Amino acid sequence: MKKIIIAGGSGFLGQVLENYFNRKEYKIKIFTRNTKKNNDVFWNGKDLGNWVNELETAEVLINLTGKSVDCRYNEKNKKLIYNSRIDSTNILGLAINLCESPPKIWINSSTATIYKHALKKEMTEEKGEIGDDFSMNIAKYWEEAFYSITNPKTRKIALRTSIVMGKNGGALIPLKNLTKIGLGGRQGDGNQKVSWIHELDFARAIEFLIQNKKLQGNFNLSVPKPTDNKTLMKTIREALKIPFGISHPKWLLDFGAKLIGTETELILKSRNVIPKRLLDAGFVYKYTNFKNALQDLIKN
Repeated sequence: MKKIIIAGGSGFLGQVLENYFNRKEYKIKIFTRNTKKNNDVFWNGKDLGNWVNELETAEVLINLTGKSVDCRYNEKNKKLIYNSRIDSTNILGLAINLCESPPKIWINSSTATIYKHALKKEMTEEKGEIGDDFSMNIAKYWEEAFYSITNPKTRKIALRTSIVMGKNGGALIPLKNLTKIGLGGRQGDGNQKVSWIHELDFARAIEFLIQNKKLQGNFNLSVPKPTDNKTLMKTIREALKIPFGISHPKWLLDFGAKLIGTETELILKSRNVIPKRLLDAGFVYKYTNFKNALQDLIKN
């Protein structure tokens, strides 16, 4: 039975992958600080330990470790966001090189937020514009750390993942909750592009990258054609049969973000991300239309 290691796998995306690959009859180990299940292995994301032994003969290592960016960008949180990503990447790179039979492929998280705010320009892996602010720099440093480590026996892929829409986690839950209480209108002017991917296609894309052994480097994980914020919110209202939704001007979003401890960038930045490399490699999506994806995700 092939073994997959998911570092930082106790959160939403880790559980999506664990459930998916369990059905594919992989042996799965989760590296986590909070060991609760039989397949959990303790690690702290920065120091070598007994977890290194689990990497021996593993087929795949997927690293999802990193403090959530759904917080205020104060100096303390900025440091935690940075350190959690860079430290875990560096220690995994070192551990791989300590193995006699290291993982055949190392898939490391990155983010589609690496690209600039864009309403019209399509951000592909080759032609996307990478900017210079806290979020984009974090993504750049993350990828630089990943690729700066030489792992001669291990194929490496960085996932520039967009917003993952899921049944039990991710961005869809708070958007549904806002809509149910009548606050499901557009956010800002509503024109900002929303690049997203269904949780099933997120897992299927990773499986595709694992199986296609010539693929390496950066990959955008998003649907081929992004929607926009006003269309996204309208679709959610229609699916939940909510007849109206109060819109949120930028000043109100700024105020609300401070109250709940987050940043407006998460909903106002226009992410116009195109998965050109996945499409060129022949990956076929199950969900490219947000309405169809939503119908699947909210059904009982």
